[in-house]
Order: sequence, then structure tokens, then C-alpha cells
Amino acid sequence: MGSMTDAPNRQNGPVLSKEEMERAYREMLLVRRFEEKAGQLYGMGLIGGFCHLYIGQEAVVAGIGLAMKKGDRSITSYRDHGQMLVAGMTARGVMAELTGRSGGYSHGKGGSMHMFSKEQEFYGGHGIVGAQVALGTGLALTSAYKKDGAISIVYFGEGASNQGQVYESFNLAALHKLPCLYVIENNRYGMGTSIERASASKDLSKNATPWGIPSRKVDGMDVAAVYQAAKEAMEHCRSGKGPFLLEMETYRYRGHSMSDPAKYRQRSEVDEMRQTRDPIESLKAEMIKQGIDESFFKTVDHDVKAVVKDAAEFAETSPEPDASELWTDVLVGE
Repeated sequence: MGSMTDAPNRQNGPVLSKEEMERAYREMLLVRRFEEKAGQLYGMGLIGGFCHLYIGQEAVVAGIGLAMKKGDRSITSYRDHGQMLVAGMTARGVMAELTGRSGGYSHGKGGSMHMFSKEQEFYGGHGIVGAQVALGTGLALTSAYKKDGAISIVYFGEGASNQGQVYESFNLAALHKLPCLYVIENNRYGMGTSIERASASKDLSKNATPWGIPSRKVDGMDVAAVYQAAKEAMEHCRSGKGPFLLEMETYRYRGHSMSDPAKYRQRSEVDEMRQTRDPIESLKAEMIKQGIDESFFKTVDHDVKAVVKDAAEFAETSPEPDASELWTDVLVGE
């Protein structure tokens, strides 16, 4: 991947406070362990359909989550479990939905790509590539209309970045100065195609420039860098200046989905990223440097394992939805 960009300035001390580092570490580890368990359950046949794991990209959602305020709304693509957990949705509810059980957020009828939580202002993962960008822009329009001070965080991958509806959304958001933070999670591969082969634009952070939308390229493997960039971008959006675009240079360790063997890249590339750029291990090293005791990491590891184990047991034992659920949550025209 080469050198990452926009690293935070730590000359005056750490970017994150002790409490923020601890929260970020806990959230990233929860996402990592949850996704590992989801992959295991998929292999056992307990999760059907598509299952897109977020392993490797945890710093993006954790850093942005630190910068969000109560009432902010978020929406993303089908690689969505991490966003759900950081938004405050329960591991039990998410895992039960993955296994198609009645205890899931969509009562077992939606699966991986169809979970929502109005309480946590999470408006879903979406399977249609790029569709969530237009919907997320609509959420920002809601905030502008209501003047509620909230902003909309819209996640999409580099594979969706050249969709027509993305540029239409940029135009609308810039025209009406909507409080919308667009986040491109550039993990280098749209399904099995390298960004180098798929996009004429090599600097995706500049994709919104024609509409006058300010942007930054960010090291998406560094949670402090993500937080710092997101905080500044959100202040811009919240102040009435309109949308902002962040390109997060990140990396997924697994294939596009659980059915993808990822033969389009060398194993050595993945190993190098794990060994030198892992977001969780990098944060842990920084925390140890700042004097946080090893006992903290042991406690968090124990707690996270317990949460994931409980979620898996709940998902495996929760009943399947009743046949009558076929007729609920369905809009029927007259």
C-alpha cells in the first residue's frame, strides 16, 4: 500500500485521551472478535447467504465513532457489522439476525445486509452498491430541515465511489450545504478488482472537488488519525458549511465475502499488513507507551470474549421466526 497519509501530530502528546484510547481499543477488539466468530458460524453453516467481514478496517468506524455526538445518524454498505456494534446495537441482536433467528434486529428475516436501529440512529447496511449514499444524503437533508444539529455519516467503499448516484448526492449536498460526512473506505479491492484497475481517479479524496466539497486522505489503519480527521470534518459539517469527504486508506484481511477465496492478491501482502499495520496492535503499542498497564488488555480481552460467546449462544438457541412473520413489516399496496 505504501505510506499512509495524514498521520496525526503527536508532538504535543497523544491525540486521544486515556479514556478515548481505552474505548477505541475495546470497540475495535469487539468488532474483531465478533467478526471472527461470525466467520466461524458461517463455516459451520449457521449463517447463510452473504457475509462480509470487517476484519482489518476496525480503526475507521472506531475513530469516527469517537467523534460522533448523540443524535448523529449513520448508514453504510453490506460490510456493516462493525458499524452496528460501534453504534451501540447489541452483539446478541446482530448475531441472531446473522443466523436468521427471531431474536435478531429484523426478526431473522433480513440477515447480514438488512439491520437497522432507530434507537441508535443506524439506518442500515445496504446491498445495492452505492445506494446508501443517496439515502444518507437524505438523512442529512432531514437534519437540515429539522435544524436538529445532527450530521449524517455515510460510509461507502472505493468500489462504489464512481457510481452516478454518488456524484448526484455530492451535488445535492453541496448545493444545499447539507451536514453530511462522506467516508470512502478504500480497502484497495472492490470485490476482486484492484482499485488500480477499476478507477481512473487514483486520489479518491479529490472526487468531490468539482462540487467544492473539502476533503482529506486519511490513514485508516490509525484510529487516532481517523478520530482527528473525523472531528475536524464533523465540525465543518455541523457549523453549516456543508458536506465533507474523507478517504480512509484501509485494508480488509479477509475476502470480499465469506465465499471469496481472495486469490487475486498475494498472501504475503495480507501478512505484511497484519504484521506492520494492524490497527488494534498499533493502538495497543501506543497505549503501553503511554503507561496503560497490561492488566487492562487482559480484562478487555476477557470481557469481549464473554460478550461474543454469549451472542453466539443466543444466536444458536434463539428460535427461528414464526411463519406468521412472513406477513409482518411488509408494505402492501391497495
